[in-house]
Amino acid sequence: MIEHFNYSYAYYEYYYTNKYLGNGVSSQTLIRSFTMEQNPVVEVKNVHKSFKSVHAVKGVNLSILPGHFIALLGPNGAGKTTLVEMIEGIQKPDRGEILLLGKKWSGNEEEIHRNIGISLQETRFVDKLTVGETLKLFASFYRLNNSRVTEIIELIELEEKRKAYVQNLSGGQRQRLALGIALLNKPRILLLDEPTTGLDPNARREVWAILKKLKEESKTSMILTTHYMEEAEQLCDYIIIIDKGRIIREGTLDQLLNHEINHKTIEFTLETTTATAELFIPCNFEIKYDDLSGKGSAYINNMETELPELLSYFRKKDLTLKNLECRKNTLDDLFTSLTGRHLNE
Repeated sequence: MIEHFNYSYAYYEYYYTNKYLGNGVSSQTLIRSFTMEQNPVVEVKNVHKSFKSVHAVKGVNLSILPGHFIALLGPNGAGKTTLVEMIEGIQKPDRGEILLLGKKWSGNEEEIHRNIGISLQETRFVDKLTVGETLKLFASFYRLNNSRVTEIIELIELEEKRKAYVQNLSGGQRQRLALGIALLNKPRILLLDEPTTGLDPNARREVWAILKKLKEESKTSMILTTHYMEEAEQLCDYIIIIDKGRIIREGTLDQLLNHEINHKTIEFTLETTTATAELFIPCNFEIKYDDLSGKGSAYINNMETELPELLSYFRKKDLTLKNLECRKNTLDDLFTSLTGRHLNE
């Protein structure tokens, strides 16, 4: 819990000082002011959820302020969807408390429903309704007029498909329609459960563009579950990494990637087929090597001093390089260092 508070405090400092420090106000004053004046729109307190023998969510705590975009990043089966379903009111926690806009779900369902928008991995529509008719149908649930429907069609860039049947839309267009439905009521909280899974890269970026525009033009808070690193990096201010039902690390992108001592990676392939992982044990930095593929990764902090040291070690052991690439660490590297697995496994 202490680690969670420290990361959150650092995030408030990062977010608000970058946005408001130009007025000459100190960062500490800004943090105290905003954290006192803004109540969290979502609070999750020590939440647990089990399904028979599977403990899907294990004591999760998180707090989200207005206008913040938060990513829940983790592999399939990490507990992301279960956590979001409890926030959505679909599942009930076994233990712990969830507050939306300061209220519990029980007894406040109507008010909360008016203030949230939800888009799932897959949304089923009535195939023989057009895009315009589908949006009008959902708008009627909120007693919204046609002008709001037009606004949404323009936002999700489906003007040319307004009269097209839903069954004739591409996967990306259907997902944009689902996102438009979630935004009809101008929600204060938007919950997206892996909204771009299965989409091609172009369709994925079209969804991202809609969400970036939403962030610029509104104070909606968003919780996004994803296993795409780039999606979390592109859209979210704050990233929470979940594995096996627990939060294992959280922070801004910079905080996460600079937290590790070794935050650069050298990937290499050797021509030599006789090299083994044991050969690299004496090195002064961590090296992981796969005997079968001849591929390895060295994790370093100082490229200028440690890269020459690595190359010198190769020469000393008569190892011939086939190729070598240097790069900064990614969220997948961080996840692998914490769990021993990749995000997409």
